[in-house]
Amino acid sequence: MSTLEVMDPPVGGWTWAQRRTVVVSCLAVTLVIASMAALYTSLAEISIATGASHTQTTWIVDGYTLALACMVLPAGALGDRYGRRRLLIGGLLVFAVASTVPLATSAVDWLIGARVLAGLGAALVMPSTLSMITTVFPPGASARAVGVWAGAAGSGGLLGLVGSGLLLQWWSWQSIFVAMAGAAVVLAAAGFGLAESRSTTPAGLDPIGALTGVAAIALLVWSLIAVADRGWSDPYILAGLASSALATELFVLTELRVRYPLLDLRLFARRGFGCGAASITVQFLITFGLFLIVVQYLQLILGYSPLHAAVAVLPMGIAVVALSLLSSLLTTRYGLRLPTVAGLTVLAAGLLLMTRLTPDAGYPGVLIPLTIVGIGIGLAAAPATTAIMTDADTDRHSVAAAVNDAAREIGAAIGIAVAGTVLTAGYRAGVATSLPRLPEPAREPVAHSLGATTQLAEQAGPQAQPLLDLARSAFVDGLHDTVFALAIIGLFAAVVLGFWAPGPRKAPRPAGTVPGGPRNLQLLRAGDHLRRSRTAWRTRRP
Repeated sequence: MSTLEVMDPPVGGWTWAQRRTVVVSCLAVTLVIASMAALYTSLAEISIATGASHTQTTWIVDGYTLALACMVLPAGALGDRYGRRRLLIGGLLVFAVASTVPLATSAVDWLIGARVLAGLGAALVMPSTLSMITTVFPPGASARAVGVWAGAAGSGGLLGLVGSGLLLQWWSWQSIFVAMAGAAVVLAAAGFGLAESRSTTPAGLDPIGALTGVAAIALLVWSLIAVADRGWSDPYILAGLASSALATELFVLTELRVRYPLLDLRLFARRGFGCGAASITVQFLITFGLFLIVVQYLQLILGYSPLHAAVAVLPMGIAVVALSLLSSLLTTRYGLRLPTVAGLTVLAAGLLLMTRLTPDAGYPGVLIPLTIVGIGIGLAAAPATTAIMTDADTDRHSVAAAVNDAAREIGAAIGIAVAGTVLTAGYRAGVATSLPRLPEPAREPVAHSLGATTQLAEQAGPQAQPLLDLARSAFVDGLHDTVFALAIIGLFAAVVLGFWAPGPRKAPRPAGTVPGGPRNLQLLRAGDHLRRSRTAWRTRRP
């Protein structure tokens, strides 16, 4: 900790240096997570302006996510070795430069490459934000700050949706990149005022571990992203999953044998670290799977615009932020187990409530379950992140933060794949019995998706309303199947973590106290006095 931090007067329990670190770190993590969702509202406009195909527009979004997921763990190790503030500033500058590329060219390949480069910058930023927060606080005093960080990270995607929707009300899709580049430059400048921190123990390089780790995550995330278009039985998907498993095995073998591993896998044997990583993975699996179907419900069933749909989901983010601050206090008192089990159970209850949605339920039918889900995530998110950071040595905080971030990205990819698969299967089962009775031109769009059926209905006019009603009913059936599957995952995780997660930590006994209280202390003192008297009497004997 720098001299400036020590001399800063405390304000509301935090020094000015601590406040600056928390503010800059939370804004930085909000920016890089908001960037993941910011382009969802503009993909149609980007496709028209650039001539991008459906697959290309998908990779404009997923190229960022893939680069971020792959590089976040090596970036955490670099932060521990070379300095976390340095990685934060460098990552923000890389992110800013990448975000200016779409202003100079609208070539699709350049746009995809720019998003991959921005994802690399985001990977440098994310683990640095959390590790810088935990290192400016004394041990055990960062729970509230971690709660603020978890709330910022949990609401970043929603803020990205709303912010980009507002920009598109007045400007083109390129204004989103202008806003992201400008915000990154401002935060990078603010980063120069923060204290530097790095590992105090020597650490070697682990190139084989880095390569196998990147390969394992890249192949897994790519397979999960591509499964929506190719299906689980596609040979490329099966080869990607098998290759990911092989790379994971090589990574584990490497990390257990090298002197200075990229990731000390023994950390996962610590109950707080392992349970925290598992909880974060499940939370983001459910959250992003839910986003996938809820946004479609709001737009295709209720007829909301992209901006209206993003604003409609905001109450969930408000609940996440508010409860993240409270749950940090629960963790201090009750440990990881209670808030995790309570949060995942409440989350599952909100999902089960969504099985009652109908095509004409209206916004209240969505608002109440989403708020309950937000409360559940708010209860479980901050304790999981706190447990990961608490169970890791300070010298490895950037790597621990990278594990936290990688768990989020992998969970999100799995959630999108699972939700997309279950939703598609449920939808197709709902329309299967009616397809043979439909006119030939209508069968393909109706069998494809509700979005394709909606386009057909807009072109055909009122006579296509029965087809639209059929597709909407089938979509809601698929939604019910999806939220039920996500709820089962949440409840299963709650049961497992209820047994595995640690409870409250036992406070160390103050000096001068003994078990049993004052009475036992008096007896011990009397015994000591008796022994001293006996020893003195023996020494006086002739």
